[in-house]
Amino acid sequence: MENFTPVASFIGGTMIGLAAISMLFFTGRIGGISGIFGGLLDAKHGDTAWRALFITGLMSGGVLMLLFHPQSLDFEINKSILAVAVAGLLVGIGARLGSGCTSGHGVCGIGRLAPRSLVASGVFMTTGAITAIIVNHIFGGTV
Repeated sequence: MENFTPVASFIGGTMIGLAAISMLFFTGRIGGISGIFGGLLDAKHGDTAWRALFITGLMSGGVLMLLFHPQSLDFEINKSILAVAVAGLLVGIGARLGSGCTSGHGVCGIGRLAPRSLVASGVFMTTGAITAIIVNHIFGGTV
């Protein structure tokens, strides 16, 4: 592995878990990003401020990392813009079909031992592995 960082990964994973537990404990809500963002698009009166603040906080974290630790965001995408756009669209469609994303099912749902989240996360991982094999070994990584 080129960038193996077990301590930083452990700390980051712990922080994500604590944030998910805190949100569920204090608000009774699941910290699934696609559901939170989708709720902004399908706005209901009195249910948008916390969603907007949550999404703003996520984006602010990225901006802060760019300002104070830019090397952590120094990476190169060697796929075409079309491939990245299609991949993003497919992920969005999958999150909609699966009634949630990896944060809702994978982080929050598995932690609650929710059966549908266990199945959904297994499908996410399997589909991701199959897609990586197809793109990298059948198409030679150029899509």
